[in-house]
Amino acid sequence: MILVFKHFFYKNYVGLSLWPFIILKEDSLKTDEVLINHERIHLKQQRELLIVPFYIWYILEWLFRTLLYLDSYRAYQNISFEREAYAHERDMVYLSQRKTFGFLDYLTR
Repeated sequence: MILVFKHFFYKNYVGLSLWPFIILKEDSLKTDEVLINHERIHLKQQRELLIVPFYIWYILEWLFRTLLYLDSYRAYQNISFEREAYAHERDMVYLSQRKTFGFLDYLTR
């Protein structure tokens, strides 16, 4: 289910997946296939980690990488979940071919 909340986002962020929702900054983004696919990849990650552990892992990895890079945005870009989603957001068949726990391939890249 896709929801729109215009005042929910910080800076340049335009989409967010919070199981089972995709939340967008603007109604027009509902037609952005790449963005929606990116967020669907996150929903798949959340489901396979049973939702709450996904958020714990996401935050811990972001904290670790923030300390590593001393840059919170660079840390965000290098979270394994984000790396997988960005790498495959333009591949509209990726989710049907994705191996379980595919984000693990992006932990050490």
